[in-house]
Amino acid sequence: MFILSFREIKPTKTNLISLEKKLGLAEKGATFLEFKREQLISQIKLKNQDYQNKLKEFLKIIKKSLIYMNEAYKEMGKRDVVLISNLSKIQYKPTINVKFSKDIGISYQKIDYDLNRIGRLPAYSFENTSHFIDDLMPVLEKFFELMINFAEFEDLFFSLTFNLKKLNRRITGLKNQVIPSLSEDVKKIKGILEEMDRENFVRLKKTKDLIEKKRK
Repeated sequence: MFILSFREIKPTKTNLISLEKKLGLAEKGATFLEFKREQLISQIKLKNQDYQNKLKEFLKIIKKSLIYMNEAYKEMGKRDVVLISNLSKIQYKPTINVKFSKDIGISYQKIDYDLNRIGRLPAYSFENTSHFIDDLMPVLEKFFELMINFAEFEDLFFSLTFNLKKLNRRITGLKNQVIPSLSEDVKKIKGILEEMDRENFVRLKKTKDLIEKKRK
């Protein structure tokens, strides 16, 4: 007997057939996973441009928000800007609902987000207020919208790359460990069975010769 996958297997034709089936399944599995990997790589390449565009748009709105806020700080001072910020919170009752969705078979988080603004007039007076505050408010609303949208897409993009990494590990495991191990075991069993067949042939031939000698 010999060692196979950390257990002893007898070199029989039944076990040889079983191992050959496992080897065939492993090879088919590796081929299927390689095909799936190519599809995944193709999707990642397609979505990478969208990812880069969304990232640029998101960074652009961040920059614009920071510029308006900095100018408001200069004209009004940080204390007054913070006070207006706290007053403006009263007008919003944001709700967030996170659920899971699928794209090309990959699960990712989908975020339903609503600011739920109460009233159209600002919560502050226009007197002694920088116009940069008025410019900043709609930009911030757009900022939250783009942030949520970018977060969804980023989760999908990272899910794609994570699944690609898992596929690569499985393919590597099959090609570098499972398939070579099964191939070697099949080769060993075939060698042992062939040797046993030769021994049986020699034994039968000798037995036949002895029977013929006794008859003579």
